[in-house]
Amino acid sequence: MRAFLKSWIPQCLWILRSPSRTFHGNNRLLTSPIVSYYESINQGERELPEYFNFASDVLDKWTQLEKSGKKPPNPAFWWVSDKGEEVKWSFEELGSLSRKAANVLSEACGLRRGDRVVAILPRVPEWWLLNVACMRAGIVFFPGTTLLTAKDILYRLQASKAKCIVTNETLAPAVESVLPGSQFLKSKLLVGQGRRDGWLNLQELLAVASADQICIKTRSQDPMLVYFTSGTTGFPKMVLHSYSSYGIGFATTGRYWLDLTPSDIMWNTSDTGWAKSAYGSVFSPWICGACVFVHSMPQFLPEVIAEVAICANLKGVKIKPGSLGKPVPPYDVQIVDDHGAVVPKGEEGTIAIRVKPTRPFCLFSEYLDNPEKTAATICGDFYLTGDRGFMDEEGYIWFVGRADDIINSAGYRIGPFEVESALIEHPAVAEVAVVSSPDPERGEVVKAFIVLAPAFASHDQKKLTLELQQHVKKVTAPYKYPRKMEFVQDLPKTVTGKIQRNVLRSKEWAKVKKV
Repeated sequence: MRAFLKSWIPQCLWILRSPSRTFHGNNRLLTSPIVSYYESINQGERELPEYFNFASDVLDKWTQLEKSGKKPPNPAFWWVSDKGEEVKWSFEELGSLSRKAANVLSEACGLRRGDRVVAILPRVPEWWLLNVACMRAGIVFFPGTTLLTAKDILYRLQASKAKCIVTNETLAPAVESVLPGSQFLKSKLLVGQGRRDGWLNLQELLAVASADQICIKTRSQDPMLVYFTSGTTGFPKMVLHSYSSYGIGFATTGRYWLDLTPSDIMWNTSDTGWAKSAYGSVFSPWICGACVFVHSMPQFLPEVIAEVAICANLKGVKIKPGSLGKPVPPYDVQIVDDHGAVVPKGEEGTIAIRVKPTRPFCLFSEYLDNPEKTAATICGDFYLTGDRGFMDEEGYIWFVGRADDIINSAGYRIGPFEVESALIEHPAVAEVAVVSSPDPERGEVVKAFIVLAPAFASHDQKKLTLELQQHVKKVTAPYKYPRKMEFVQDLPKTVTGKIQRNVLRSKEWAKVKKV
């Protein structure tokens, strides 16, 4: 298994095609009662239903098809540990266990509809169980990465006003160290076989919980899930998603981007604290009736430069290497100027989503408890993503960089992404971050902070600087090369591993104030 993992480390999503893909002649017929209905909502062919709950309206319907023999003999969930332990659940078993977990949250933990739960767990089956249990109980789910420090945990508990936290034995001490500052917390739920004073044990409670539970009737726009942003330019913000935004919004993703059927096995390696885990390991595969596969492997880094969920290269569409693809329904994606006006094809601007007269239901609802930030993202008829880019004549979107990262040097606008992409191609560069640096003649210039690969650590840095500058000139345009370069041991990052360019940029511009 370990040798196999090395062969696919650059990937994040794997789909294992089953020989039974031809089950009953045509799996597309099997998906039509479920995924086709919700896909038509994304396409604008049907109205968004007033009420929707992924647990009852999708998962329970797959259970019915499973029990009637109209679904391939493929599990809903398949988990493998490093020690070779396995957990397999059918949709029926997932339903029964999630009802028990919903009763644990409602009864033992004392939670009610609308209450908030923070879950900080690695890739363990209980994470998936709690996702569904919260849907059934109408509880808002706040996932968090296991990389969080005690300070990060305290911030999330205070900001979310969570009444319950779920974690494992490893992270429990960090939670306990910040309990005096978490005044909203009512209960603490421990995953695993360990016991701690003041903590409830999920495994023990599930063993005696009843499987009788009626799924809460939720409106499509009711709050369901909240992810904290990475906090690359400030404190993490809470991004609120409704029952429909992820539950229905990823029907198109599952069917046309991932091309999933009930015979497929979906392997998504994202950390459970990242949004990609929700749409790659919960909503996209399960709305298509596919199996979610999970391996609790040691942490590693797939190399992902940039990701925009509103655009994709869907099945059957021509791929233009380097582009983000075309807008995905129901999003109307345009490139706009600073006043919210659509710019001509080929002209750079801000990548934006039309939200007026109607906001796309699958776009996040708001920055929770932060109306000022929510309002600041709207310009004219558009929601501003904060990404800079342009649209070519065929409607493909091309990413340039984050709006607050763009470097304006002597009138030339330079996106750090392109410079970083050029530098990372050179064998001497292990990691790189590009930011603006003050310059008396050009206003600002491109500066690269570089972590060298071990084999180049002893090389002459002056010669290496010239070599890397020439490399960028050849790969991109001469005016984009980094006029300044600094070799460092490491780069500042968030807990999720994203480079904090703002820290480096602030460091550069602070020099001006000192002078």
